[in-house]
This record gives sequence, C-alpha cells and structure tokens, in this order.
Amino acid sequence: MFTRLLISVFIFIVTLCHASEKVKTLEIGNSAPDFKLIGIDDNYYTLDSYSDADILVIIFTANHCPTAQAYEGRIIQLVNDYKEKGISLIAISSNHPAALRLDEYGYTDIGDSFKDMKLRAKDMNYNFPYLYDGDKQEAAKAYGAIATPHVFIFDKARKLRYVGRIDDGENIKKVKNHDTRNAINALLAGEKVPVEKTKVFGCSIKWASKVTSAQRTLEEMNAEPVEVSLIDLVGIKDLFKNESEKLKLINFWATWCVPCVAEFPVLININRNFRKRKFEMITVSLDNQDKGEDVLKFLKKSYASTKNYHFDSDDSTTAITGMRFDFAKSNASSIFETSVV
Repeated sequence: MFTRLLISVFIFIVTLCHASEKVKTLEIGNSAPDFKLIGIDDNYYTLDSYSDADILVIIFTANHCPTAQAYEGRIIQLVNDYKEKGISLIAISSNHPAALRLDEYGYTDIGDSFKDMKLRAKDMNYNFPYLYDGDKQEAAKAYGAIATPHVFIFDKARKLRYVGRIDDGENIKKVKNHDTRNAINALLAGEKVPVEKTKVFGCSIKWASKVTSAQRTLEEMNAEPVEVSLIDLVGIKDLFKNESEKLKLINFWATWCVPCVAEFPVLININRNFRKRKFEMITVSLDNQDKGEDVLKFLKKSYASTKNYHFDSDDSTTAITGMRFDFAKSNASSIFETSVV
C-alpha cells in the first residue's frame, strides 16, 4: 500500500547559466533565416508559414529553465494583446534533451524533450506555436540564440528590428523597461525601435556539445561512495524532528517490496535533481537484520549515495507504526514515503 504525505512546497528560484557554444547573433537589419521545424501539433512550420504577419516575433525558450518559466505568462499576454494587430509570435525550443544534467533539474519538474514540450504547453495553456529544434539545433545557430528566453523581432520584410530580452526584470513587479513591447509598438506605429538591442539573461542554450559533459556528470554521480548504517526506533523518530533547514525526503523500503524496488531509481534521480538546494533524501531499509548484505548490494546497484539506514530490528511493523505516529505529531518539513505493507 502506497502512502505519501507531502508537507512542503518547493519554491523554484532562478539560476543564471552561460552559453558555451560560440554562435553569432543576428545583427539589426539582417534577414530572418528560414527554418523547417516540427510543432507540438506534429505539423511542420517554415518561415513562410507566417508570411501574412506584419511583424514576426520569435522567442527561443525552454521548458526546464526557471527564467523562461517566469516569462511564460508574459509571452501568453503578448499574444493576447497583439494577435489582432497583424503580429505572429512563435516560440522555439532548441535545447538538446540529453545535454541537460540531472542537477540542472533542481528548479523544474520537466525536461526539454519534444514530449515534455507538449506537456508543458498543455499545462500552461500556450496560445502560440511551439517548435522543436533540439536535435539539430539549426535554428538556434542560424539566429544566434544564446539564452532562454531570447527575442528576435522582424518587420514585414523580415528584417531584424529588435533582439534581446523580453523586459528588464524576471520579477514582474520590478520591471521598468518593457523592451519587447516597446519594439512592437514602435513598429506598429511606423517608427524606429527606441532600443534595438538589449542584453539577454536566463539559462544557456543546451548545445549538443554538452551531452558529453552531462554523461560525465552522471558517471561521477554513479562513482560516489554508498554506505549504510544501523538505526533504531529512537533514531527514526529523530529523523522526523528535522531540526535542519532542509526539506527531507525519507524513504522506507525493503528489498522484498516490489513497489519499493520499482520506484527507487526515480527517488535517486529526485535526490540528484534537488540535493544542491536545501534538500536531503534519507533511505531506511526495513529488511530483516540478516539481509544486511543484500541491502548494501541493492543500494550500491542503485547508486544510492544518499544517507542510508537499516532498521536494527526484524519487527518492521514496530518501525512503521512508530514512524507514522511520530510523523503525525511532527510539524517539520518532511516528505514521508513508504511502499511497504
């Protein structure tokens, strides 16, 4: 029987990343490069697909990037505000899915695959075309996108009139300069864009060249030492006091528990995603004491470099009853996870 009690909320805070691939960003006055990309509706689109638009806004963005996520609502509002004024807005995701390290998922619940794009668009009710460029990344290289989000605005002749950020503040309450809106309004009025180029900020494009780095990071994680210590009922109750500032995920499991074994790799990935933040995962095996060797073998096979315990009693019922009682009384920020019966 599965029991999950969530007693905390993850608050995602933005991190800045920097581009490593050398690409040349389009200059003002350059023509928009053509492209042929698949959209989340499984149809292919080219530059000519938007030939009717007087102004074309192209935004390179990403699912996983906290900065890009912070701007989703503003992008949706841009579409609503200008869709009747001859403007088309499209978003392109150019991140290579395999280039994202596990620890780069620390501020997101989703990756950058084409499948993930569909999920994100559905969850957030995107009202604009969302195109995938992650495999070959030809569009990102042609336009010179270096971050997410990165805005390119073209006039009717498809000449670049603005390139840069959406505005000057990730926190919408502190925004002073609405650069993208200012550029669109100027073009609609037949005027020169007041500020044609601004500095971008956010997450770097995850180039295919970073796949090797992501694989190396995984290998380093897999090489981390795995240890297990004994713990008694008093120790288990102490875990639930959680006097640290960390959010703790405590997983009670056993080698004979099929659901426990099946979900263990998922929990290991969660730990790797969030462990650089105020987060800690702890595992407690409820296997009988004579199974200590099997417990350690399983943990090593699972690359569980977490803090691992083995309950020092053959009475797992006592442990489960005790931990449930103690958890019910606790106000600590913990996640209690058990699949054992």
